[in-house]
Amino acid sequence: MADPASYRPQTGEIPTTPGVYRFRDPHGRVIYVGKAKNLRSRLNSYFANPAGLLPKTHAMVHAASSVEWTVVGSELESLQLEYTWIKEFKPRFNVVFRDDKTYPYLAVTMGEKYPRVQVMRGERRKGTRYFGPYTAGAIRETMDTLLRVFPVRSCSAGVFKRAESSGRPCLLGYIDKCSAPCVGRVTADEHRVLAEDFCSFMGGEAKRFISRLEKEMASAVADLDYERAAGLRDDIIALRKVFERNAVVLAEDTDADVFALHDDELEASVQVFHVRGGRVRGQRGWVVEKVEDATTPELIEHLLQQVYGEDSEVQGRIPREVLVPENPSNHAELTEWLGGLRGAKVDIRVPQRGDKAALMSTVRENAEQALKLHKTRRAGDITVRSLALQELQEALDIPVPLLRIECFDISHVQGTNVVASMVVVEDGLPKKADYRKFSITGAAAADDTAAMHDVLTRRFRHYLADKVAQVPVVSGEISNPARPGSARAGEAPPSDPTMPAPKAKFAYPPNLVVVDGGQPQVNAASRALAELGVDDVYVVGLAKRLEEVWLPDSDFPVILPRTSQGLYLLQRIRDEAHRFAITFHRQKRGKAMTVSALDGVPGLGEAKRKALVAHFGSLKKIRAASVEELTSAKGIGPALAAAVVQHLGSTADSEEATPAINMTTGEILES
Repeated sequence: MADPASYRPQTGEIPTTPGVYRFRDPHGRVIYVGKAKNLRSRLNSYFANPAGLLPKTHAMVHAASSVEWTVVGSELESLQLEYTWIKEFKPRFNVVFRDDKTYPYLAVTMGEKYPRVQVMRGERRKGTRYFGPYTAGAIRETMDTLLRVFPVRSCSAGVFKRAESSGRPCLLGYIDKCSAPCVGRVTADEHRVLAEDFCSFMGGEAKRFISRLEKEMASAVADLDYERAAGLRDDIIALRKVFERNAVVLAEDTDADVFALHDDELEASVQVFHVRGGRVRGQRGWVVEKVEDATTPELIEHLLQQVYGEDSEVQGRIPREVLVPENPSNHAELTEWLGGLRGAKVDIRVPQRGDKAALMSTVRENAEQALKLHKTRRAGDITVRSLALQELQEALDIPVPLLRIECFDISHVQGTNVVASMVVVEDGLPKKADYRKFSITGAAAADDTAAMHDVLTRRFRHYLADKVAQVPVVSGEISNPARPGSARAGEAPPSDPTMPAPKAKFAYPPNLVVVDGGQPQVNAASRALAELGVDDVYVVGLAKRLEEVWLPDSDFPVILPRTSQGLYLLQRIRDEAHRFAITFHRQKRGKAMTVSALDGVPGLGEAKRKALVAHFGSLKKIRAASVEELTSAKGIGPALAAAVVQHLGSTADSEEATPAINMTTGEILES
C-alpha cells in the first residue's frame, strides 16, 4: 500500500476552479474519478488526515500512487466529464449501478424499409423505437395481442427473404397476425402506417384507436356486416386488455420516472417505475456494492448519470419529471444536463405528499424487497457458499474444512444490561436451533474484552462438560452410567424406545470462532480457549472499521478483497450475531424497566398485584397501609397481606438509600 504523502501534490499547484480529478494505481489504471467545485479544497481533504478518512476512502488513497486533474469551465462541464470518464475507465472505487437482470424491451425498427416488431435486449440501436422495459412473460403476451390489431412484420430477415422469394407468407401471415408485405399484400407505405399506429398505441394514444374501432364496429352493424363487426369487437377487447393491464396511478398527462433506494452498510438497491400517461409502463432494478463512501444524494446523482447517459440517443426516453427520494448533489447542473439530453425541460424533485409520494413509497418497498431477495439468493446458492468457505479457509490458512462456524457479539448500553449472542452457521447456512444468549454480570461486565473472555469460557466449559458426559452408542442403544437403571460396564444396555436420547446444548464444537471486534477481542477469546485446553478451534475477529480480519497474537490483519465471497460470509455472520445480541439486550432492558417492588412477594400473582395497585393507586400508599387495610383490596387475604407488609418492610431500607427513578423519563422521584 502506498503512502498518500508520497504522491501528495503541493497545495499551491492545485487550482481553485471546478474540475475533475483521477486517482491512479501503480500500474497506471484509474481507480477513482471525482469532480469538485474547488479542486484544491477537495484534493486537500484526501491528504490532510488520511487516518481519519472513512474506511473505503482510506483504502482508495492508499491503493493509489498518483493523482491528476483537469480544469473545466463550469460545474455542468465537470458533471459531463466525470460521467464520460467513469464510463470509459470503469474505476473500481466508483459506484457503478448494474442491472440485477437484463430487461427486455418491445422494439420497432422504424429505420428499416419494412419495420419489424421484436423483443430486444442489450444496447440501443439508432432508428429503433423502444417501449418498456417489461418482464419476459408480459412482453410476449402484449406483443402477441397487439399483432392481432396491428399486423406488423415480426419475422427475422432470413424468414422475410425466404417468403419473398417463394411468394408464400409464413404462418403469421396465414393467421392474420402479419400483413405479409413480403408477398405484396400491403405496400411499404401501408405497412409503415401500421408500424406508426403500433408505436402511437404503445406511446399512450390507446383511447384514440379504441374509439376509432368502436365507430367502425357501429358502422359495420348498421350495414348488417356482422362478421366484420365481430372481428372489430374482438380487436377492441384485445386493445382494452393491453390498455387496462396497467392501472392508472397518476394523472393521465403525467410522464415520470419514480426512483427509490434502500441500502445497508454494504450494498444499495434501487428501483424505478416508468410512468407514462399516468400508468406504470415498466420497472427496472439495480443492486450496487457500496465501494465508494457516497451519501444518498451522491448515489442518486451517479444513478441518474448512468441511467440516462447510457440511452440519451433514444428519443423520448427521458420524461418531463424525475422523482427521487432526495435531491441529488449538483441538482441544478444535473437538471440542466438532463434537459440538454432530452431537448426540453426536466424537473428533478422530491414528492412530499399526494399520489406521487404514495407511489414513491411503493417503489421504496420494492427496493427493500429486492435487496432482501438479492441477499437471500446470494446466501442460498450452494456454489457461492462452497466458494466462500473455501476462500475463507485458504485466506486464514486453516487446515480443516469450515463445517461449523460460531460468531459471538457483545451488546450493552454504557455497561448496563450486558449480554452476548452466539450464532451458528453450518455449511454456510444459519442453524438457528443452536443460537444461544448469555447474560453477563459482575467483573466480566467491566468491558468488552472481559465480557468476550467470560462468554467464550462459559461456552467451551459447557462443551467440555458435555463431551465428558456424552453417551456412548452400543448396538444402536443409548447407555448413560449417570442415569439410574442404566447398563453397567460390560453389560448390554436396556432397550427402552420410549426413553429420549439426552441432548447436549453445547456438545458440538465449531471449527472456527468469529468475534465481533479487533485484536483485543481476538486475544481475549484465544486466551479463554487456551486456559481451557481447547486447541482444535481457530479464532478470528472481524473489525468493522475497515472490515479487516484479525488473528490471535498478530500485529497485522488479513485483508480480504472487497469482492471476496469469504468476506461477505464473515460480514453476514457478524451482522446476524449483532442483530441477535441487540434483540436480547432490548428484551432485557425492557424487562428491567418494568420491574416492580411487589414482584418478589410469595403468592402474589399478576392479577392480585394489579388489583392491589388499582385499589391503593401507588406503591407508596401500599407501603404505608396496615395488614387490615391491605385485606380491603380484592383477593388479598390476611396471610397474603402479612407477606406484602413483610416483603416491603425488608426492601424499605435499601430503597431509602437509593432515590426512586422513573424509568420512562429518568426523573428522580421524591419520597
